[in-house]
Formats: sequence, structure tokens, C-alpha cells
Amino acid sequence: MRDDLTKMHTTTYSLEKIFPDAQDFLPLLGTDYVEFYVGNAKQAAHFYKTAFGFQSMAYAGLETGIKDRTSYVLVQDKIRLVFTTPMQANDEIYDHIEKHGDGVKVIALWVDDAKKAWEETTSRGAESYLEPKTEKDNDGEVATSGIKIYGDTVHIFVERKNYNGPFLPGYEKWKSDYNPETVGLKFIDHMVANVGWNEMNVWEKFYNDTMGFANLITFDDKDISTQYTALMSKVMTNGNGRIKFPINEPAEGKKKSQIEEYLDFYDGPGVQHIAIATDDIVSTVA
Repeated sequence: MRDDLTKMHTTTYSLEKIFPDAQDFLPLLGTDYVEFYVGNAKQAAHFYKTAFGFQSMAYAGLETGIKDRTSYVLVQDKIRLVFTTPMQANDEIYDHIEKHGDGVKVIALWVDDAKKAWEETTSRGAESYLEPKTEKDNDGEVATSGIKIYGDTVHIFVERKNYNGPFLPGYEKWKSDYNPETVGLKFIDHMVANVGWNEMNVWEKFYNDTMGFANLITFDDKDISTQYTALMSKVMTNGNGRIKFPINEPAEGKKKSQIEEYLDFYDGPGVQHIAIATDDIVSTVA
């Protein structure tokens, strides 16, 4: 699996433009990882291994010279999840958990040039989260940069073509005797954003203007509703179709929309769910 991941990261792809309305000026090669800020990273990692068949991949913490946080990285096919817990109070990770509970902080996107991705997006109006930087260790170097998106969520651009380590500098291979069988999860199909009233079009414009995405499909409250609750959604995609972000906002119903309930409980916009592809959904769910 390690060889497959390395191959995935070092191969130069010919990006076929499936959705002509998307500009693809970054371009995006795929989802690199998704990072959750959680109250107990070790416990979360154990749950995802046990229930969802993820495998141990990498670890960062006191043993690797990282003093402010502990992170466990899990892998299954092309999916990488990172669970991070703060080692001290009153920092960004701690504050995120105190406000939201466990939740997604980082949607990391794999690019050929992290500096260029940052320049392209910030020049078009995105707010910077992380200025371009390069980190090195004995396995090579990784360049990263980042922008802010809805709520407290961010995109990190990851350029790893010159890196052969287990994950990122500062991480070591996580050796574990406990690695349950996978359950057939293949790759991240899409990630859904829940945003506030009248904000769906704002974020559609953001992804179109700053990242070159196109609107794949639109659902209104007549398409997605029950007797009591309703929502509206626009699905944004990049040009090669590897990244899809549905954006949901509440709609009027007899009772509070499920999107409103999310915003209330999560205390703001955020990632509602991550949809994962499988070749056999019955076996995977079982």
C-alpha cells in the first residue's frame, strides 16, 4: 500500500477536463487528506480502525518532536484521515474543539505547486490561512499553503512530489499490530458544506471565482424536503471531477431545517458529511 501511495503522489497526471465550465487554473489533483480536531485523537483513531477498517499510517507527537499536538493518520485505499488533539489549552486546536466539538478543520487538496495555488486563490479574493512554506526532513520536502473557507474550515494545498516519507515532515510511520481488515472504502466522493441562510450563492461564487469550480447541479426546496424540513443545495466541482463540494443552506419548512439544526449544534458553518465511494455498498455497510 505504501508503494501505491507513493506512486499516486509522484505520477504526473494528464488532467482531462470533464467539466468545461470549470477553469482548473490551480489545478487540483485530488483530495490529499481530511483533518479532524478532536478531544481524544487516539480514541478516534481506534474507532475508525475498528468500525471502518482504516489502517495505521503515521503519527506525530512528543515522540516525534511535536509539543503542541498529537496526531494519528489513518489510510484506506486513497482516503487519508488525520485526527488531532491539542496538548495545551487556549490554542487554535483547543478553541476549535471548545466551540464546535469534534469536527473537520482541514480539507487538504493535492496540487503540483502549493505556492502557485495560494497566489492564484488569494489574488482572486480568498483570505490567506497559511502563507506558502516548505518543510524538510530526511525523506525530502513538502510545500504547503492555505486559505480560509466557510466557518472555521480551511483548505490546505499540499505539494508532495519531492517527498517519500510516510505522511508529512514531523510524522513517523505508525507501527501497530492492530489493523483490522478494510471494509471496501475507496476514495472520497464529495464533502458537504452546511452554511447559513442566503449564503449558498455566496459560497458558490467563492468557489467559482477563487478556485475555478463550476456548478454541477442545483437542488431547491422542492427537490429536497419533507413535510417538516427543507434545504437547498448547489454542487460545485473542479474541472477533472475529482473534487466535489455540495453547499447546503436552510429552506423554510414547518419545522427547523436540518441545516439550521446543524448550524445551531456545531455553532456555525462546517463540513456536514464526507461521502466515500465503495464498489459494494451492501458489504461495506454490513
